Amino acid sequence: MGPRLHVAHSCLNLDGQAFALNEGASRHIQVLRLQPGDGIRLFDGLGQEWLAEVTEMGRKVVQVRLGQRVDNDRELPVRVTLAVGMPANDRMDAVVEKATELGVDAIQPLVCARSVLRLEGERAAKKVAHWQAVAVSASEQCGRAVVPQVHAVQTLAGWLKQDSASPVANHRGVLSLRDAVGVRGWLTSQGAGVAQTAAGAAAAGASWCFLNGPEGGLAPEEESLALAQGWTAVSLGQRVLRADTAPLAVLSVMAALFEG
Repeated sequence: MGPRLHVAHSCLNLDGQAFALNEGASRHIQVLRLQPGDGIRLFDGLGQEWLAEVTEMGRKVVQVRLGQRVDNDRELPVRVTLAVGMPANDRMDAVVEKATELGVDAIQPLVCARSVLRLEGERAAKKVAHWQAVAVSASEQCGRAVVPQVHAVQTLAGWLKQDSASPVANHRGVLSLRDAVGVRGWLTSQGAGVAQTAAGAAAAGASWCFLNGPEGGLAPEEESLALAQGWTAVSLGQRVLRADTAPLAVLSVMAALFEG
């Protein structure tokens, strides 16, 4: 099959003419020592994928030509957003990578009261660009033709204020250690309110958002604020999961429920 590479839709030539790949994609093909005539796959991150052929290996730029369109439907039948209090060190990289593999639609990085990692301004923008690149790489690896969007960093309070005006999802759950409803039961009850099947839920435009705190969890007042705005406290079980484990666990449950 050859390597899969992400190329922005605006950079593709859909008229059958050869075009140049960007520097990163060209370097990738050069490292693999591909030659003219070798096959690759290109996807635009919006759900479209094509077979393609290398036509010219330049010293810095590789030319390719698109071929047949490829059917690629590897998305969850419902949209899932993860709103996460950013864990420190490289753990946010792992959350983005693994959440992409598990089918997340979007990721909202948040600064919370107990956050160790606090980003703003240019530093925050650079981090978001880095995480978006991680999502691209993970999509290349796992076979998705859609790249999840990593939104700009916000404070939890500011983001919840926006959500109160225009909710981010039909169904919104706070991953909580309080006396909370079990996540599988909650998902089933919420899904039944929309449709009895995954296909029906997708057709009805069902979407979920899960809010998870940083190391140390959400402060009580933060969780209370979310619950006051209509969010539901949801439990992942009796064990205490790390900030970078909980959002991935709930995505796994979503995949098992709607794809299994």
